[in-house]
Amino acid sequence: MFWLSHHREDEYNRTYVLGGVRVCARCLGTYPVMVVAMVGLFAVRAPLSWEWDVPVVLGLTLPALVDWAIGRFRPASGSNLVRTLTGILLGLALARSLHVHVQRPLPTVLLAQAALVTAVAVPVILATYRRPRPD
Repeated sequence: MFWLSHHREDEYNRTYVLGGVRVCARCLGTYPVMVVAMVGLFAVRAPLSWEWDVPVVLGLTLPALVDWAIGRFRPASGSNLVRTLTGILLGLALARSLHVHVQRPLPTVLLAQAALVTAVAVPVILATYRRPRPD
């Protein structure tokens, strides 16, 4: 199974078909952008501390979380274009937090990002865990 193809058959509306392989729309935006942005951050020797790191990273992470949460409650909602765009923003956020983390483990920006993801994901997963899946 391809690592960006993690959706079940009933969630194929959340994927693109590329070369005969189903690829998650959000992951397609997230991971290529994250890799390119991290390479760029290292290439320009970006500073490890910036006063706007936390609000910018959280602001870039939030759209993907909100879109994902809405999708958990309303599986037929949303579009792949929105998923990919929020994935791009998430990729930028992850690139920044991981760029700092690789050089200074567990920076505030990464911990804040992890806290936000946890604060959104855990309640949404618990609220939607027992919901029946469409056949």
